Amino acid sequence: MSDFFKNKVVAITGGSDGIGRGLIDLLIPLGAKIATCGRNQDKLYDLQVRYAGASLHCVVCDVSRYDDCKQFIDSTIKTFGGIDLLINNAGISMRALFEDASLDVIKKVMDVNFYGTVNCTKLALPSIIERKGVVVGVSSIAGYRGLPGRTGYSASKFALNGFLEALRVELVEKEVNVMWVCPGFTSSNIRNVALNQSGNAQGESPMDEGKMMSATECAAHILTAIEKKKRTLVLTFTGKRTVFMNKFFPGWTDKLVRKFFFKQGELVT
Repeated sequence: MSDFFKNKVVAITGGSDGIGRGLIDLLIPLGAKIATCGRNQDKLYDLQVRYAGASLHCVVCDVSRYDDCKQFIDSTIKTFGGIDLLINNAGISMRALFEDASLDVIKKVMDVNFYGTVNCTKLALPSIIERKGVVVGVSSIAGYRGLPGRTGYSASKFALNGFLEALRVELVEKEVNVMWVCPGFTSSNIRNVALNQSGNAQGESPMDEGKMMSATECAAHILTAIEKKKRTLVLTFTGKRTVFMNKFFPGWTDKLVRKFFFKQGELVT
């Protein structure tokens, strides 16, 4: 990569695991100034120890809470003087049929995935506009194609895509680039902490994480797309195929998705 990220202030939500952590691991050697947040204080502490001496600012934050988002964004601006890039990466998933799921599960997923992005973007936007910066949302294939057992997750990602698309048009003349990323199936902790029908973490992944794109590889694609000022980024062959088929063959895709997620009438994936 070029010197594009050198001395840029990059705020990343959900940086203690998965794609967020992959972004940090790649950006620090490039000379970026990083601010990140997460709910797990121990993981953030480990991150600071690993990168002691680097320009890294960590804040304990639950992005579903506006006051937490304000503390994260305000402290980032106070520490580094502004924000050039905001990468809204924090997210949570679910795995439960809608008929069985508590409505609190749907609300929690929406609060983290959608309103977390809205909160942080609203708070950081004046600084990003001033610096002609970038807003990124880490979305999902579930934001293009509704997935069974993930009604709330799909709803949150559809909402996220629509929000960012509208925002992109609003900010074109202010020279702010807005991009949304759909990683496809990427190895991360999101499936382990996905909420079940009662709102508790699943504690396991139903998929073979070892066969998926790594979080670091995904992060590298995201950084390249940011530098090239892309509009959207859809990753993995499965992800691109799903988006294509859903656009042109939606009925057929319904059947294929049903077959993938259900075995003998039971949700298994």
